[in-house]
Amino acid sequence: MVGRHAEREAIGRLLVSVRDGFSGVLVLTGDAGVGKSRLLEYAAESAQDLTVVRLVGVEAETRLGYGALHRLLRPYLGRLSTLPERQRDALNAAFGLTDAPPSDRHLVGLAALTLLSDAATAAPMLCLVDDVQWLDRESAETLAFVGRRLYADCLGLLFAGHDGTGVHDVFGALPVLRLEGLTDVEARALLADGVTGHLDQAVAERLVAGTGGNPLALLELAVNLGSEQLAGITPLPEPLPVSRQLEAHFRQAAELLPADTQTLLLLMATTPTDDQATLWRAAGALGLSIRSATPAIAAGILNRGIVAEFRHPLIRSAVHSAASAEERRNVQAALAATSAPERRAWHLAEATDGPDDSVAAQLAAASELAQTRGGYSEQALFLTRSAEMTKHPGKRAERYLDAAAAHLASGNLPAVQTLLELATPDLTGPTGRTHAIRLRASVEMVHARPREVPAMLLEAVADLGTTDHMASWDLLGEATRAAIMGGRTITGTTPREVAKATADAWCEPALPASSPDPLMAALARLIAYGYAAGAPALAAALARLRTADELQDQNTFSAMVSLAGDELWDIEAKREILGKLVTADRDRGALYGLSIALVSLAGVEIWDGRFAAAESCYDEADDYMTATGYSPSGDFHKALLYAWTGQEVELRAAAATMNAMAENLGLVLYRRSIGQALSIFEIGRGRYREALDALLAVFDHDPLVLGDINLAGMVEAGLRADDRKAAAMAMERMEERAPLAGTPWAWGLLARCRALMTDDDRAEQLYQESISQLEKVPVAVELAWSRLLFGEWLRRRRRRADARVQLRAAYESFESWGAASFAERARVELLATGETARKRTVDTQLDLTSQERHVAMLAASGLTNAEIATQLFVTTSTIEFHLSRVFRKLGITSRKQIGRKLSEADSDD
Repeated sequence: MVGRHAEREAIGRLLVSVRDGFSGVLVLTGDAGVGKSRLLEYAAESAQDLTVVRLVGVEAETRLGYGALHRLLRPYLGRLSTLPERQRDALNAAFGLTDAPPSDRHLVGLAALTLLSDAATAAPMLCLVDDVQWLDRESAETLAFVGRRLYADCLGLLFAGHDGTGVHDVFGALPVLRLEGLTDVEARALLADGVTGHLDQAVAERLVAGTGGNPLALLELAVNLGSEQLAGITPLPEPLPVSRQLEAHFRQAAELLPADTQTLLLLMATTPTDDQATLWRAAGALGLSIRSATPAIAAGILNRGIVAEFRHPLIRSAVHSAASAEERRNVQAALAATSAPERRAWHLAEATDGPDDSVAAQLAAASELAQTRGGYSEQALFLTRSAEMTKHPGKRAERYLDAAAAHLASGNLPAVQTLLELATPDLTGPTGRTHAIRLRASVEMVHARPREVPAMLLEAVADLGTTDHMASWDLLGEATRAAIMGGRTITGTTPREVAKATADAWCEPALPASSPDPLMAALARLIAYGYAAGAPALAAALARLRTADELQDQNTFSAMVSLAGDELWDIEAKREILGKLVTADRDRGALYGLSIALVSLAGVEIWDGRFAAAESCYDEADDYMTATGYSPSGDFHKALLYAWTGQEVELRAAAATMNAMAENLGLVLYRRSIGQALSIFEIGRGRYREALDALLAVFDHDPLVLGDINLAGMVEAGLRADDRKAAAMAMERMEERAPLAGTPWAWGLLARCRALMTDDDRAEQLYQESISQLEKVPVAVELAWSRLLFGEWLRRRRRRADARVQLRAAYESFESWGAASFAERARVELLATGETARKRTVDTQLDLTSQERHVAMLAASGLTNAEIATQLFVTTSTIEFHLSRVFRKLGITSRKQIGRKLSEADSDD
């Protein structure tokens, strides 16, 4: 190999990592012919001590969901029985091996990861995947997922694909190395090596400059230019065959071959290299034999070997693109006649010229089979092709809409928009129009742009009229969700109008306890008719969800549960329901929903003073966002944690990010969240005016989101900022709502606020009542806060001994959690009573990373390595690696010692 030193070093580092028991991933991109495939060959040559597995994407197979993944994993399907049950079921469903319902695509990804990792445990493995731009979407996303989850698995993944073909959309989160042309010196050396006769220096420079150092172009020129051209005697061709011209060059070479050889080449370009059975069945139907390949081998188009294959992937593309429509139809007809039923419909459609309702119906039926496997991209392609072959405009529009829905499920949002534009002109009835509007609204919500969604969905409800009550209700529920997110920024309607329409439409049908509908109806009732009307319904809805054996987190329902729990100060319902949703999302492999649920659960942990557990939730959520190809939510979701831990720089940055998102996307929810976090931070620092300003911005909107749990802070900030009017406004709302909520958290905060507002000795009993109520529920930070305020009150009345009891308890709690500002406030008060409060130090020997700490906590809870790996969507090898580091850092030799060691560390921190 000439040149490519940096690329070879990168591949070398990847192989060293695999040999050392870790993993490595690299994506090679660049123009056609630039040397990506040659580098894959170099990797294979350098990995003779590893198990090398190869996969090549095929343009004709891009529509077959999980088809490429099946080809890659086929040698290891005998290991399926060793997978955890849900992973095994997911992979079986994806490959159509059972009749199991489709699973979330990320559970399929975890199954593929486990299967490959288990195989690599026996012998370190290198997977080489060429032409990734021709992988079906499901396979590409699964392999990208695997690449993002590798860590200590003795497994390397090396991908190669063309620029400008969507490779970055799927594999962009992985390490990418773009190949440029060879340097002038390297290109001249390669060219000279390929020329047998004299090479004129000026000609060499012209070829190097004209090809941009493209290795394949240089080698083809060295072989195909005449000796006189290379010697500078006769002129060079114009233009030189580079990139697209290379394809033309290969097409011209193929056109010189016999007709039967050309037909065989086209058939080979249409079928996967490793599916020889399909290839030769179709070849037989066309009257072709192995002898038809001989002229192509002699011409250097096919490699000589046991399996005939194209010398370069670009030749495959050139042959396929050069064929006439009639030639392609003939080949597709042969494939239709000889392929398995699930592929026959597509081949039949490709062999048919013009609309054909019979073929369209077969494609629609085939799409249902794709859907049962979770192959939503494949389903969308079948439905799109079915629509194209449908004669009736209305039916064609329906199939375009169904295809758009499948693309939405696969995450291909641009395709949804395109299909909606194709379908809309021919939609005639309200059902079709409603379907289209709902798809448009879904796209907006995926982009977190709720502004126009409520009005859009209300229009659809009006169009439906009384024809379909359940469909209308679903639309109203989605409109309410969008109105909550967008608040006053929504256009064409108001949150109260949306909520009123939803509340008035609710008829409480017989539903399972797991249904989200009663909660959405209760939220709508609360917004539309006020707290007194909505709180009882909200409490009943949460109680109903707590009785459900299993919940399904649909459309990030966890966010609505979190808001409802906050509105009622019901931390116990919130924790229990969110816990069930997290479990359900884990079991289904629904990583996006799981990440949202974990962010909500982190808030529960914070209120109970479990800051380390909250940090683990946040980190795990970001990990899953990255794993699913989304940008991680980043630090802005940690605003509440930053507020409590006194990290001002991080909090201000989070506030700026969330305010920008609220402004640009209309997500009022973010602005309200940051108001809550800023107020807690400022109260901790004693900057009460700033805290009150942040709270008033929220209070003035009387928001559903995070409105009530801010009231106690507003009472305190108002009084300390000498703004009794603001404190009285918050107190009035607190007096109205806390009794209606009726939870210990609500009663505890109400008693605290009454104590703050009281100028006489009655405050003592109220503080004691607050502490008594808050001790009943897992809101340890609120309990410590009440103790702090009670201690301050006692000290001002010169009852130092009594004050020390409360202040010491508050200080020790805040200090142990890392609530720096509140701990300092308590320490200063404690010093004023005459007691010295010693600051604690952290044992640096227990400096676990967040991932190591999370794994350690799960191991301490009794989970096996396999169970932890399944829960965290990684491999057992990765868990074993993390635990080995945990054991070393904690100085232990058994997992039975982990819990005790972590408890000691927590008590010393």
